[in-house]
Amino acid sequence: MKDNAQNFTVGLQNSLIHYWNVFLQSLPRVVLALLILVASFYIATYLANLIRKKFDSKDHDPLFVNFLSKTSKVALIIVGIILAMQAMGLSGIAQGLLAGAGLSAFIFGFAFKDIAENFLGGLILAFNRPFSLDDTIQIRDFTGHVKALNFRTTHIKTFDEKDVFLPNSIVVKEPLINFTRDGQIRLDFVVGIAYEDDITQAISLIIKTISPTATIIKGKEPFTVVEELATSTVNLRTYFWADTFDYKKGVLEIKSDIIQLVKEVLVNEGFSLPSDIQEIKWYDPKKPFPIDIMNTKDDFFPNR
Repeated sequence: MKDNAQNFTVGLQNSLIHYWNVFLQSLPRVVLALLILVASFYIATYLANLIRKKFDSKDHDPLFVNFLSKTSKVALIIVGIILAMQAMGLSGIAQGLLAGAGLSAFIFGFAFKDIAENFLGGLILAFNRPFSLDDTIQIRDFTGHVKALNFRTTHIKTFDEKDVFLPNSIVVKEPLINFTRDGQIRLDFVVGIAYEDDITQAISLIIKTISPTATIIKGKEPFTVVEELATSTVNLRTYFWADTFDYKKGVLEIKSDIIQLVKEVLVNEGFSLPSDIQEIKWYDPKKPFPIDIMNTKDDFFPNR
């Protein structure tokens, strides 16, 4: 039993000495791998900042710059990890990872289909650039300002202060309305005047009223047309342009101000703005028309 204990002690010592020698032999490789990892991280960070500074100007979209810098940083870090594995003597594992990249992409493509699809959608949006930072866009029922383009989602801040994160694949596939790209939008509203009113005079008055307020774009002056001869009114539709760079002030508030001005001017000039007339038809004249008068005599003549 004493010999067994002694053999165990000797074997343990030999094992520790062997692993210590292996560690000393591999220590330079481990240090080199750590240096490669640290260097790749700092190089990736430096390159990302360099790309940001190089393209961060009025001529380049901040969304594109942010996405490009993030993608470059992640790619360089992955390359650094592969080089560190090769430096540690794990070249077989590194080569196996590279060789199996196609198979891995095929296998994980099903498990992470949405993630890959959204990432590719982000790349398409970054290079195609259908919108810029702080642009006002509409996707489905969401309208707001673009705040960020991430690897997976597009961040939109709606007008009611909601943060909406739409998957990039949806942004790519769905129809997208950009209200800010050209900086202008055509708006319209309808006002109804009485049949007895002068249509030409009403149109001239409306144009005169809205011209100082509406955004005047070269070749795109405000105009008004007769849209419909309705039941009780002649409907006039007015078209004008507005500045969309500040959507709230340039579109919503201006439209409200113009409608209010047109209403006040038409009323002050004696134009009637009649409400809809409701026609009641009684198809059986032989039967009495059922009318109940709720008011009493004292209600019509309170002083009597």
